Amino acid sequence: MCQVGYLRERYRTILSYTGLIVALCGVLILAPMISFLAWPGDARQAWGFIVPGLLMGGGGLTTWRLLRPKTDPVLSVPEGGVIILLSWLLVCLFSAWPFVAVTGLGFTQALFESVSGWTTTGLSVVDVTHACHAILLWRSIMQLAGGAGFAIIMLSALTGPTGPALSVAEGREQLVPHVRQSAKLVLLIYSGCTVAGTIALRLAGMDWFDAVNHAFATVSTGGFSTRVESIGYWNSTAVEAVTVPLMLLSNLSFISAWLLLRARVRAVTRNGEVRLMMVVLPLCIALLFFLTTRSLYPSLGKGLRVAIFQAVTALTTTGFSTVGYGDWNSVGWLVLIVLMLIGGGTCSTAGGIKQYRVYLLWKSLVWQLHRSLLPRTAVTENPAWEAERRVFVTDTRLRQIGAFVFLYLLTFVCGTAVLAAYGYGLKEALFEFASAVGTVGLSVGVTSPSAPSGVLWTEIAGMFMGRLEFFVVLTSVARLIRDARTMVHAPAK
Repeated sequence: MCQVGYLRERYRTILSYTGLIVALCGVLILAPMISFLAWPGDARQAWGFIVPGLLMGGGGLTTWRLLRPKTDPVLSVPEGGVIILLSWLLVCLFSAWPFVAVTGLGFTQALFESVSGWTTTGLSVVDVTHACHAILLWRSIMQLAGGAGFAIIMLSALTGPTGPALSVAEGREQLVPHVRQSAKLVLLIYSGCTVAGTIALRLAGMDWFDAVNHAFATVSTGGFSTRVESIGYWNSTAVEAVTVPLMLLSNLSFISAWLLLRARVRAVTRNGEVRLMMVVLPLCIALLFFLTTRSLYPSLGKGLRVAIFQAVTALTTTGFSTVGYGDWNSVGWLVLIVLMLIGGGTCSTAGGIKQYRVYLLWKSLVWQLHRSLLPRTAVTENPAWEAERRVFVTDTRLRQIGAFVFLYLLTFVCGTAVLAAYGYGLKEALFEFASAVGTVGLSVGVTSPSAPSGVLWTEIAGMFMGRLEFFVVLTSVARLIRDARTMVHAPAK
C-alpha cells in the first residue's frame, strides 16, 4: 500500500475511535440529570444536557460505524496521541454547552470551566451559590472521568485497540499486561475509593450531595467544590481528617495504589517518588506552620491543621482550601508555589512536574557528584526504584526529563508574564499560573468570571498542556499538520 493510502487507512481508524470516545462521553453528559429526581424544579434545565449529549452520541456513533476497522488494530503511541488530542478537544468543547445553556456563561468562561473540569484543575468561574444541582454534579463528574483518563478507561474497558498506545499517550499506566483488564482494574480501584470516600465524608458531617461531589473531586485530585469556601465551609477536623488521607491516596500512581491495596507496603515505601513525598511534605508542613500559619490563627491546633491541609492539597494538586491566602506572608506563598510545581505521583490523577521526575533529577545530581570523585575509567550504574521494580536510569531518560522540566518551567514563566502584563502583581501571577499549569485549582482571586479573556485563555492553554504533559500535544499537532499536508498534496490517480 502506498504511503498516502496507508495514512488514510490509519486516520480512518483514528477518527473511528475518536468518534467512539466522544459518543461515550455523550452518554456521560446525561448523567447529571439524575439530580432531577431529588430536585424536580431543576428539570427545566434538561435541554442544556440533552442537546450536547445527543449531538455527541449521534455524531460519535455515526463516525464510529462509518469508519470503524474490521479488526481491533494495534495503535502506535503517536497515533494514540492524536486520538487523545482530538478526543480531549471535542469533549471539552461540547462539555462547555451546559454552562452556556444553564448558567448563562459566555463561551470563554464556559470553555474555561469545562477544561478546568476535565483536566482536574478546579479553578472555577461558576457562581456555585446560584448554580443548580445538575451543574454542580456535572462539574464533579467531569473531574472524576478526567482524572481516571476517560479515553483509556471508556475505550479500553469496553472495546478498542490492543496495545498500550492510548494509556501511554494519556499519561496512564497499565496494572497488568492486558489493556482492557488493566482498565477494569483501574476502574475498580477508582470506584472503590470514590464509594469509600463518599461514605466517610457523609459520616464526617456532609450531606449526601456534598459528600458525593467532594468524593468525586478528591479521588480525581480535582478540587471543584459545591461551596464558595471549599472545605473551609465546614471548618471541621473530621472532614479534614477524611479528605487529607484520601488526597494522599489519590496522589499515588495507580500501580502504587494497587500495591498498597494488596498490602505490598514495602514495595510502595521504597518507591522513589513516595520517598520524595515523605521528605518534602513534612518539611513544607513545618515551614508553613512555623513561618506562616502559627501566628495567623487563634490556636496552635488551627495553625497546624491549616499547614497540613494546605501543604497536602498543593502537593497532590487537589486544590481544596480551608482558608484564604490574602493575609499569608511571602514564605507561605512560596512554599505553596513550589509544591504546586512539583505536583503529584507519576501516572496518577495529579498534575505538576511529577514527583518521580523531581526525584530522578535529585538522584542525577547525587550521581554526578559521585562520579566526580571516581577515576575517569570507573563504570557506574544509576539505580532507582519504580514501584516494585529496581531500574537503571539511562542518560537518555535523564535528558528527556530535563527537556520536559525545561519546557514546563518555560511555559510557567511565559504564562506568568501574560498574567503580569494584564496588571496583576507578580506574586499573584506566579501563584495563579502555577495552579493552572499544575492542574491544582488553588486561587488568590485572579481567576473569576470578570477576568479578562486573555487571562482565561492563557490559563486554558496552561491547564490543557499541563494535563496532557506538553509533548503529547506538541507532537500530535505536528503529526496532524504533517500528515494533512501529505494527504492533501498527494497526486491524484
